This record gives sequence, structure tokens and C-alpha cells, in this order.
Amino acid sequence: MTSGKVRPRRSTAPVVAVTGAATGVGRLLARRLAAGGRVRKVVAIDGSRGDAPGVLWRVADVRDPLLFSRLADVDVLVHTDVDGSPDTDPRERRTYNVRGVQTVVTACAAARVRHVVLVTSAMVYGAAPDNPVPLPEDAPPRAEADFGIVGDYLEMEETAAQAARTHPGLAVTVVRPAALAGPGVDTVVTRHFEAPRLLAVKGCAPRWQFCHIEDLAAALEQVAVGALAAGPSAAPGRPAPGRPPAVVAVGCDGWLEMAEVEEITGRRHLELPAAVTFGTAQRLHRLGLTPAPATDLHYVAYPWVVDCATLRSAGWKPAYDNASALRALLEESAGRRALAGRRLGGREATMATAAGATVAVIGAAAAVRRARRRRR
Repeated sequence: MTSGKVRPRRSTAPVVAVTGAATGVGRLLARRLAAGGRVRKVVAIDGSRGDAPGVLWRVADVRDPLLFSRLADVDVLVHTDVDGSPDTDPRERRTYNVRGVQTVVTACAAARVRHVVLVTSAMVYGAAPDNPVPLPEDAPPRAEADFGIVGDYLEMEETAAQAARTHPGLAVTVVRPAALAGPGVDTVVTRHFEAPRLLAVKGCAPRWQFCHIEDLAAALEQVAVGALAAGPSAAPGRPAPGRPPAVVAVGCDGWLEMAEVEEITGRRHLELPAAVTFGTAQRLHRLGLTPAPATDLHYVAYPWVVDCATLRSAGWKPAYDNASALRALLEESAGRRALAGRRLGGREATMATAAGATVAVIGAAAAVRRARRRRR
């Protein structure tokens, strides 16, 4: 005899975990997922508890080998806990970022998580004067694997690709945003707009594409719980129907030309030969005067605009255009000054602002000469 009560069916909505949920895009994503009603539960993972409401906090280090024990009921994990700061020691940053991905994918395979979403950058495509505008999502990565942040992204992606091959039941989607903008974003690219003049390389017209972190969070939600069909970005060999795409690019529609950037920023550009620009930058980096290698400077001189075909075909649209994203970047960096990626303060910033980039380049060259004399 039955009681007449109908047992409620278990929700088929996924349980989604977000690493780095206490700050940045991870925090935005955790809040979106908790408020959106598209998931059964949100598991927020970070080294310390954050303020996102309506989530289940599990305080953990993403490099902890016991991370798998915190993922027992998780269906999808979005990994945003990546250190992209220009001020972090490059070796320490590389160790943190790569070991984090290694631990996350291994833990997900052990816990039978079915889908990992990894956030890297469209920088992996490389910035070059002959890049098509825009780059297709399935374009091969052409960036140089050095000790800059791009080298981190390349190694992270290779680690994730190897995990997908080793664990066939684990789908991995790499999300590659354009130049990030918004609250809390501090990168080599954003610091370019803290300089008194904008850099340009002779013979090449830069084109600028941005991605606001709110749009990135919305895109990650779509990748994690939306029905993204396998499109041109899913490669090689195209995944089976219903399997998440391998690569998804995210960014504002179109791009800005240099004249538009100058109008929005109120800064003029300084055009220099490529040999002078990159040669000086590399010497300054070797002397420890700038945090980023010269290859990172390619991303403010050459185009790396991406075509967001997969998201567009799924109906996703960015809330920000390139102009509004750039204004958000300027608002975030207001009052800061940087040259060649190095943040300036006090007297340095005042001198740089007054003298302009031409004097800054001359000063940089003088610093190189003085350093050489000291070595002799």
C-alpha cells in the first residue's frame, strides 16, 4: 500500500564548483550561478572564505593533493584561481599556476567531475603584425613560451590537454578572453594605459579588443551550464554531439583603431621602430627594471583580436562594447602611472607624466648605460 505521496524527482541541474571564488571573475561567477537558478548547487573554493551569498564554501588550496575529497558531488568545475599579476616573481607565479591546473584536473578525474573549464587568455594565439583580424578560435597558438604570463597560459593549456587525453571521461574547455578590463584587473596590458603616452610600432596599426570581467563571468556561466554546441572551435576532429567545445574565445564585438583609443584615453601615441622598442624593453627586463619580457610588449603593439564564434552561435552577447570596456579600464587605473609595465610612484610618476614617454625612453636608455658602466 502506498502512502499516496509523490517523491520529488532529483534535479538534473549540475553542481558547479568555482575555484578562486573569493575574488575577481571567480567571485562574479559564483554570485551569478547562485542567483541564476540554473544549477543545483554552487561550491565555492578558495584559500579563504569570500562574500558570495547562496554558495557552499569549501576552503582549500587548489594545489592541495587532497582537493579531490572536496569535489565528491561536483559535475562541472570552473578554474579561475590564476595569478596574472605583473608584480609576482615569474618563477613563483609559474609554479602556482601550473601546479594549480595539474592538481585541479587530477582531482577532477579522481572525483569523476565530467567537465573542467579553464580560464587562460587569447594571448596564447600570439600578437603579430600579420595576424588576421579577427583570429578564428581554432587558430593554433603561436605565442612564445617564455617566462612571462603567456608562457604560464601555454603550459596550463598543455597540462589540461594532456589530462583530457589521459582521462577520456573528462571534458576540458579552455576559455580565452581578450584583454581583460574591470575592477581589480591589473595586467601588463592595463598598465600600458597607465603610461603618459601609448606605444605604437612603426609600420603596424594596433587594433584593440577588450573583455570586461562581467562579460567573462557571463560567458563562463554559459560554458559551464549552457548548451554550447560543438562548433569550429572544438578541435581537432570535432567532439561528439553534446560534448563541450575544446576552445572558446571571449571578447567585445569588433575592435578599436588607434585613433579611437586616443580619443577615449586622451593620450597620444609614440611611434618607434620595432628594433628600438623591443630591444630596449628586453635590456630593461634583463636588468630587472621592468617586470615583463619584451615579448609581452607585443600585445600592446600588434593585433590579437579574436572571433567569439562559439558563444555568438549560442546566443551570448557581451554587455560591454570595446569603448565602454576601455573606459572601465581607465576608471580602474585612474591615478596610477606605469612605464614598460613597471608601476611608478611618487616622484617617478610626476616626472613621467610631465615629461612624457619620449623622455622616459631616453631615461631608460641612460639607465642601461649606467648599469653597463657599473658592471665594468
